Amino acid sequence: MSKLIVDGVEVDVPPEYTLLQACEVAGAEIPRFCYHDRLSIAGNCRMCLVEVKGGPPKPSASCAVAVRDLRPGPNGELPVVLTKSPMVKKAREGVMEFLLINHPLDCPICDQGGECDLQDQAMAFGFAGSRFIENKRAVEDKYIGPLVRTSMNRCIHCTRCVRFTAEVAGTGDMGAIGRGEDMEITTYLETAMRSELQGNVADLCPVGALLPKPYSFKARSWELVKTESIDVMDAQGSAIRIDTRGREVMRILPRTNEAVNEEWISDKTRQIVDGLKTRRLDRPYVRENGKLRAASWQEAFGIIAAKVGASSPSRLGAIAGDLCAVEELFALKSLMDLLGARSIDCRQDGVKLDPKFGRASYIFNPTIAGIDEADGLMIIGSNPRKEAPVLNARIRKRWLRGGFKVAVIGEKADLTYDYVYPGAGPETLATFADHAPAKMERPMLLIGQGALARPDGLAVLALAAKAAVSLGAVKDGWNGLAILHTAAARVGGLDLGFVPGEGGLDAKAMSKAGALDVLFNLGADEIDIEPGAFVIYQGSHGDRGAARADVILPGAAYTEKPGIYVNTEGRPQLADRANFPPGDAREDWAILRALSEALGRKLPFDSLRALRAQLFAASPHLAELDLIAPGEALDVGALAAAGGAPGTAPFVSPIRDFYLTNPIARASAVMAECSALSQNFERQAAE
Repeated sequence: MSKLIVDGVEVDVPPEYTLLQACEVAGAEIPRFCYHDRLSIAGNCRMCLVEVKGGPPKPSASCAVAVRDLRPGPNGELPVVLTKSPMVKKAREGVMEFLLINHPLDCPICDQGGECDLQDQAMAFGFAGSRFIENKRAVEDKYIGPLVRTSMNRCIHCTRCVRFTAEVAGTGDMGAIGRGEDMEITTYLETAMRSELQGNVADLCPVGALLPKPYSFKARSWELVKTESIDVMDAQGSAIRIDTRGREVMRILPRTNEAVNEEWISDKTRQIVDGLKTRRLDRPYVRENGKLRAASWQEAFGIIAAKVGASSPSRLGAIAGDLCAVEELFALKSLMDLLGARSIDCRQDGVKLDPKFGRASYIFNPTIAGIDEADGLMIIGSNPRKEAPVLNARIRKRWLRGGFKVAVIGEKADLTYDYVYPGAGPETLATFADHAPAKMERPMLLIGQGALARPDGLAVLALAAKAAVSLGAVKDGWNGLAILHTAAARVGGLDLGFVPGEGGLDAKAMSKAGALDVLFNLGADEIDIEPGAFVIYQGSHGDRGAARADVILPGAAYTEKPGIYVNTEGRPQLADRANFPPGDAREDWAILRALSEALGRKLPFDSLRALRAQLFAASPHLAELDLIAPGEALDVGALAAAGGAPGTAPFVSPIRDFYLTNPIARASAVMAECSALSQNFERQAAE
């Protein structure tokens, strides 16, 4: 640790800290444009100037000077840094004056207004005039994709966007051309950015040069009500903020959560906003003569009660989808238990994970933050860039630090970091089952749904578990067996035991013709249900599930209900309600509670609080929000006995189109445009 004095306050900080960080520890406010905690140091905006006593007789850029570079006084006095001296004040005013020479000052029509670093710092550290009367330079706006709008007259060349795409996203989409007054930030030949994280550059931009294109000219920041929530577009559970105006969701932004998503979110998380408003189910429907017609709740419940009453419990089943909160999963499971049905499943993709093998068999055991501590990674049957882009960025961050070897067993893909490729399928994985221990302290095995959602998925999981033990990824003090899910509801469903009971059918079997008389479909839109069963679909969008339904019960989207979601590492997180469902749509647990009374099997709760009380009594770890209940020791022998022999087919990622993975995304015109652009990129790359 190193001591120094900042504005009369003595602080003790690590020597690798910059002066800017040391000043913040001392409580001093340092303005900045180019500096960002998660990006490399550029030192090109010069707004963070401070005065160093005993140093050069000029201001120093605090972001580019390390504490270890300071020298004590002639008699051993501590280094002194001043952030409010006349020299510093004059220097900052001069820098701000230069920054505003070419800035268009169009704050009244700029979407960044009210959230603009340039506005704030001009007020706090600038002065009320300018000595320059020359014409302002003009720069053409660039096309860089469907998600980010440019207004390059406002650009101050902080290069945050350039460093983000090069360092965090790993695509290097953006760069600078020209020099001096002719310098411009752009993509190569003004093509669209290719990263799944590109929307974050609009958050990073300290002025209004880069803005979210779908949100352009929609609302002002002070008009919006801000609600903290959790993302459900993948299983990572990124922390988000939902901004609403009235009943309408206007935008979705990231929140900082160091343990999960740091401060990034994927483009799908950010820009599915229009999908929340289109193709919505806002009233019950029943099918007559092959066509759906609107109905009342009482009529729909009456038809369902007649069908259920005429069926035996063995001919009833329920499939839960990928976007369900824990509360409605618990309500549906409780209702099926009261009806005596054993055929329930939350694994619509056919994955072979089962809670009977212990929680450690289906969660991301080393945790997402544990990636930072790992020194080796084997990816099996997964493309984390498409399945969890923010998690993939964390893997890349660890890879950039060095001393981190990555291997991939499965399909080859551009993951934004280098890896070795030993093979594509179970035969390659089997070679590691009896391998010598890796020369690493904390190796990880990341197993994706592409390896587990296959008929031999259990055998593959057993092989991966054996390999983890052989390589030393599972040992005292470290469990490096990491299951990467793609569905936000999956871990919560497995925690509740939402899997077939004794003699029950799984999702694939229930979807076959003639397997059931009545099938409850709770938002499962990724499975094809063959003709035969009477299907009750409860969901928010008119997608594949609604097209197959005989009765439709309109539910709420994830922004329209409070709920608990358990992410891939087994962390329960609370999503709050930001707005209300349209028309006659209701929260899913409330629909199931009303339906249970119509079926003569009344569920024993009348409020969300009462439901959660029963939920927490049955699964106490779900009440511990943001805490991960550790998985039990994995019984590799039991897995191997249940798994059988693995096949020979290569592993393939289950996500072929990142932008169209769920009904909300498929209802979004913005996601459709991104999907078309992505497919075009892939075709060009193949050629």
